[in-house]
Parts: sequence; C-alpha cells; structure tokens
Amino acid sequence: MPIVSITRIVRFNAAHRVYNPAWDDARNASTFGKCNNPNWHGHNYVLEVTVEGEVDPETGFVVNLADVKRVAERELVDVIDHKNLNLDVPFMTGTIPTTENLVLACWRILAPAVAPARLAKLKLWETENQYVEYTGR
Repeated sequence: MPIVSITRIVRFNAAHRVYNPAWDDARNASTFGKCNNPNWHGHNYVLEVTVEGEVDPETGFVVNLADVKRVAERELVDVIDHKNLNLDVPFMTGTIPTTENLVLACWRILAPAVAPARLAKLKLWETENQYVEYTGR
C-alpha cells in the first residue's frame, strides 16, 4: 500500500532562558549570547506535526487530522502556551530549553499519541528564519 504523509500546524508562545546551570555566567554569556538573558525572552513557536501511514479505505484518511490537532493541543500547546520553559513545563525540567531539546521532548509526547499513524517528522519554528526538524532518528 502507498504511504501518505499529512501535516498539522499548531502554534504556541513561550519564554525561556538558554543556559547551562553548571557553567559560570561568562561561559553561558559567550556560548548562548542574548538567548542567555537572565530576565528571559520569548518566541512565537510554530510546530508542524507530520504523520504518515496507509490510507484507510473506509475513511480516505491516514489519520483523522482533527484527532492529531486535539492531541497536540492537549499534550503540548495547553502545557506550553504562555509559559516559561525553564520554570513551568514539567517535561522540560532539567533540560536546557533549546529548540533542539524542545522538539525532542515534543516527539516523545506525540509519537505514541498519533496511532494508528506514525509520527514522521516534527518541524519546530523558533523564528521565521530558524527551525529544527526531527524524524525520530
């Protein structure tokens, strides 16, 4: 059977400070620059959730995209939106809240929740000029 992919986009806003607590202020500042602002800074994130699978002959869907939207909003957006990734988001506790680490955390949450489809790719836009992609490898 052919494999088809389909993408749903969700958006959220969050603040963070990128720093390594094991390092001194000088090393954090030189490594992370303005992202190390001790008073935080925020982003308007855009997350593209791509799932793939065989098309169900009864529905014509790989998966009901409304279900993907509900899961992404319940498990991610409702937890992250207008929060501080360093302080308020339990699944980011103890993790440097880079976009790379955030997309990995999102994958761990969404991958089991989109069945019977398979999570194929996440693309997380931090700014209009920068994004990270993860395909589960």
